[in-house]
Amino acid sequence: MNTAELLADGYGRIKEAVHSAVEGLTAEELAHRVDPDANTVGWLVWHLTRVQDDHVADVAGRPQVWTAGGWDERFGLPFDPADIGYGHDCADVAQVRPASADLLTGYYDAVHEQSLDYLGGLADADLDRVVDRRWTPHVTLGVRLVSVIGDDLQHAGQAAFLRGHLLRRRG
Repeated sequence: MNTAELLADGYGRIKEAVHSAVEGLTAEELAHRVDPDANTVGWLVWHLTRVQDDHVADVAGRPQVWTAGGWDERFGLPFDPADIGYGHDCADVAQVRPASADLLTGYYDAVHEQSLDYLGGLADADLDRVVDRRWTPHVTLGVRLVSVIGDDLQHAGQAAFLRGHLLRRRG
């Protein structure tokens, strides 16, 4: 297995987790909050997708799928198109109400395809390239790409937990 294949496997696991977390949920269930301050399945999946889109597009030097593919218009959120959900408060979370699970997975799948296209061209030596000098130590491409996997899988796991709660409520 080479670098590109290893990363593609990690990103593929995110895709599986995202689809499993939202499959068959209604728009109401995607926006359900188990507590007034809790995140929703819809917000979690939107946020993890925005993070992947933002971070991978940045290191690849490509436009984000969110705006280039018109997903920002399809979602119709009241946020700046550059917003990826960091720092959102309870009121912001409440505004992310995807119309359907298909809308969420459609956006995720488009981001996933762009990510795989970029990852497929990487070699081991590429991973040492510094992509963010705002941190000490500086962030390399390898660290950034693995960070996205870790962050996205955590949020997908949170969404899966909430899905279990929602399915129990259904009976």
